[in-house]
Amino acid sequence: MNDISMIITTVIVLGVIGFLIGVLLVYAGKTFAVEVDQKEIDVRAVLPGNNCGACGYAGCDAVAAAIAKGEAPANACPVGGASVAEQISAIMGVDAGEEADRKVAFVRCAGTCDKAKRKSNISGLRTCEAFAAVPGRGEKYCTQGCFGQGDCTRVCQFDAIHIVDGIAAVDRSKCVACGMCASVCPQHLIDIIPAKASYTVQCSNTERFPVLKTQCDAGCRGCGVCVKQCEHGAITVTNNLAVIDYEKCVGCGKCAAKCPAKIITMH
Repeated sequence: MNDISMIITTVIVLGVIGFLIGVLLVYAGKTFAVEVDQKEIDVRAVLPGNNCGACGYAGCDAVAAAIAKGEAPANACPVGGASVAEQISAIMGVDAGEEADRKVAFVRCAGTCDKAKRKSNISGLRTCEAFAAVPGRGEKYCTQGCFGQGDCTRVCQFDAIHIVDGIAAVDRSKCVACGMCASVCPQHLIDIIPAKASYTVQCSNTERFPVLKTQCDAGCRGCGVCVKQCEHGAITVTNNLAVIDYEKCVGCGKCAAKCPAKIITMH
């Protein structure tokens, strides 16, 4: 009987201890619970979950929290594109049309094989990073243009950029403006621009025309003809290179029509 009483007592004591621990856990859970904004939960559910960091945040959880707090726009996720931006806009109660403005990558170089003049052939490791490190910076006389070795194509997860005729070319229908191609380009000539931009200057060479013409047949001459044509102050010449202000550009095309080098291109 003593043994049975001891077993019963032990079971009761353990049951009481378990019950008390359970009560304490429930109390602690309610006392120290961290409240999560329902909007944050809803936004996170809409995001694609790539956790690629293209938005500038440390993954989808972080950007969802930032959007819910109003610290990031509804279209902060470049991978999700317009459809995700519209859903998040609805959750946040903002204007979907304004927030869903799409962006794309743009390569500031038109130095294709028939335009860019070559000075050498490099053997060994053929990457843009390697070309940037060797004396003379690449095989072309123009040292500011696209090396065409495809570092950008290898990091693109969306098959949106390829090497075509010696230079990188963006497939705007696939580009989500994640910025990975821009981040690995040692020439820093890939920009993320509004998809609605009508015209772009497809050059990055800042040399004066006497030097430029010995390097490439498709370079900006810095002549300023485009500036004189623009009635909206949307294009300027800085450091021998034409630059378009996309906020001011109305897409009239007058600059492109008069550009003697034909490197202001229409999209």
